[in-house]
Amino acid sequence: MKKLFTIFTALFFVFAISAAVFAAENTPEPLTRFGSITVHISGMKNLPGMFGVSLYNSKKGFPGKHQQACRSVMKNMSSSAETVVFEHLPFGSYALSVMHDENNNGKLDTNFIGIPKEGVGVSNNPKIGFGGPKFEDCVFTLDKKELEVTVAMKYRIAS
Repeated sequence: MKKLFTIFTALFFVFAISAAVFAAENTPEPLTRFGSITVHISGMKNLPGMFGVSLYNSKKGFPGKHQQACRSVMKNMSSSAETVVFEHLPFGSYALSVMHDENNNGKLDTNFIGIPKEGVGVSNNPKIGFGGPKFEDCVFTLDKKELEVTVAMKYRIAS
């Protein structure tokens, strides 16, 4: 009887270990995966100043209502090419908006019809016409651990 008990105990441990290994190998990946977006900003003029980068996960507020962005950063400029990293973002669709606050007043200055007097940029660098850039033209997909995006600043002389 003691020998039979030892055999059953040994078989139980073999099954338990096998089940644990099988479960570990066949666990589905999490439904939400995360990554980071490194934003390279080029072509800034008129140092010093501040620049703001806003990351949107929907068209709501894009491109100028930075308080509606899912993430925003405002930093002092140190060169004409800057980098910002947004970390731990769920995979999905995003668009970026960048502003150059040349006079450090905390906002993008525009003329009486809304044309920026300071530098602006958006992801995918589309041609910007009247009415500003559209979210659909600027959207990109974060679907890997690290993604790099370059935004080229544009300056208009608006008075």
